[in-house]
Amino acid sequence: MCGIVGAVANRNIVSTLIDGLSRLEYRGYDSAGIAVLNSSGIERVRAVGRVAAMTTKANEMQLSGQVGIGHTRWATHGGVTESNAHPHMSPSQTHGEIAVVHNGIIENHDEQRDKLQKLGYAFTSQTDTEVIAHLIHFYHKTGLTLLAATQAAVAELTGAFAISVISVKEPEHMITARLGCPLLIGLGDGENFIASDVSAVLSVTRKVIYLEDGDVADIRREGVTIFGRDGNMLERKIHLSDVSLASMELGPYAHFMQKEIHEQPKALTDTIEALIDDSSFSPALFGVAASEVFSQVDSILILAAGTSYYAALTAKYWLESIAQLPTNVEIASEYRYRVSVPNPRQLIVTISQSGETLDTMEALKHAKSLGQTLTLSICNVQESAIPRASQLVFYTRAGAEIGVASTKAFTTQLIALFTLAATLAKQRGLLSDTQEQEHLSALRKLAGSVQHALNLEPQIREWATRFADKQHALFLGRGIHYPIALEGALKLKEISYIHAEAYPAGELKHGPLALVDSDMPVVVIAPNDALLEKVKSNMQEVRARGGELFVFADSDSHFTESEGVHVIRTPRHVGILSPILHTIPVQLLAYHVALIKGTDVDKPRNLAKSVTVE
Repeated sequence: MCGIVGAVANRNIVSTLIDGLSRLEYRGYDSAGIAVLNSSGIERVRAVGRVAAMTTKANEMQLSGQVGIGHTRWATHGGVTESNAHPHMSPSQTHGEIAVVHNGIIENHDEQRDKLQKLGYAFTSQTDTEVIAHLIHFYHKTGLTLLAATQAAVAELTGAFAISVISVKEPEHMITARLGCPLLIGLGDGENFIASDVSAVLSVTRKVIYLEDGDVADIRREGVTIFGRDGNMLERKIHLSDVSLASMELGPYAHFMQKEIHEQPKALTDTIEALIDDSSFSPALFGVAASEVFSQVDSILILAAGTSYYAALTAKYWLESIAQLPTNVEIASEYRYRVSVPNPRQLIVTISQSGETLDTMEALKHAKSLGQTLTLSICNVQESAIPRASQLVFYTRAGAEIGVASTKAFTTQLIALFTLAATLAKQRGLLSDTQEQEHLSALRKLAGSVQHALNLEPQIREWATRFADKQHALFLGRGIHYPIALEGALKLKEISYIHAEAYPAGELKHGPLALVDSDMPVVVIAPNDALLEKVKSNMQEVRARGGELFVFADSDSHFTESEGVHVIRTPRHVGILSPILHTIPVQLLAYHVALIKGTDVDKPRNLAKSVTVE
């Protein structure tokens, strides 16, 4: 959940490092720092807070160097202090021969710390990263090259990491290594780069190499050399990134979250495009082996975390009703720590926006270790780790998502999951030609309906003024819209810091009703479906206790506003795709409440975008 960038060039690379860190700040913004090699040795600047604070200090120092590394931190071990900020140095934090940046968690850091202290190393931070710096220095001072010292050190580390190392004794290059955390190499002309995410290098190159687990790479001006776990040299494929630099910019929007909410019609259209072009739900959408894999499937297990988990809960309704396949959904971080009953015919579906979510990656590995080899990844990032570890993959086309609170990634995941349900149903002989064309027609019309929902923003902005002074909120939904209520509550708490919970509306009388009073706004997802009358009954329970209702209803629902009952009508009911449409207003509500409260919409406290720690 931290961001790493590095460069080796024949020019001053400080501005490149700072630009890269600015683009990686969504991965962590507790502190930032850079270290460069120059005639003075290693020069370092660190600052608590945003990259801008560190940039000011770097400019004041007139920092300059042709080889350097940078880091933006999301705190795990140790508080948010300058002494805990990266890069860390060894043999001391003031006189460093080695500087290291690190993303991930070293699980055996206590054991390594004890060993290194006995060897005379003094620790001045609370981080696990300082262990890495001292361990590499220990091997380096024995005469090993920086490459060999890094290889020896990482062999002793347990956990997950992406690291980059520079040394005063070998100022012409840097060494980088990964295990479980994302890291890529950017290839330039007479200069090369490393980063946690392609966004950090787009301003200097589009040619990238994605490192695999266990890789250690030697980065020099003239080229890069990659070594595998066994220490032997190997080749990795060079990719030409299709991510647009413009997509990383705010443009006319105030926040990335606002931009990404409004980009949803295009993101949905782009994700649907292959379906529309083919005019069918074809297994080929999921990979060349999909037809064979799908023919073996007798049930589904979806593994996901956070917002992706709510997408999975929504998909359960589609998969069981359309494809008639028993479907279980598990939180990825819980799945691998319990005894489960493996089924080799169960399709394991993993969902991750980044494709690097550590909990989800480890859950996938666990499922495969149990003999469950039928695997499908739904992901937004090409060539990321989880798709590479899966038999099949469906790439959503949401484009770059910078805001920590997921918006367009969530709705495009829902498109992917609906497509999976329809495709499996078709292969199982459960989807007629007429039904297939009806579903495709609904998908074609969806972007227009979503744009219609976005046009409700002025009304939702007015609602937000009623929420801003509240401490708690309740979200209700029924059936397939219950996960959308969960997603709405998550968005509100993520960015406005208002405590929000979601319940199936039928559960209201089994406990949550005790919380309802005039200070507890109750948001209701109320589409015009088979459960509408049940929802109306649940709403009466709220009003009878003095609760104030905020209802998102379809335009063809028969709701009337009254005292304590506020209604916003979304477009006409869109049938089976209704959960996607009803996601839009709850995103907008959270965004505008956060604006009024003055919180940091794109970078909410204590959170980061890509969760690469457990």
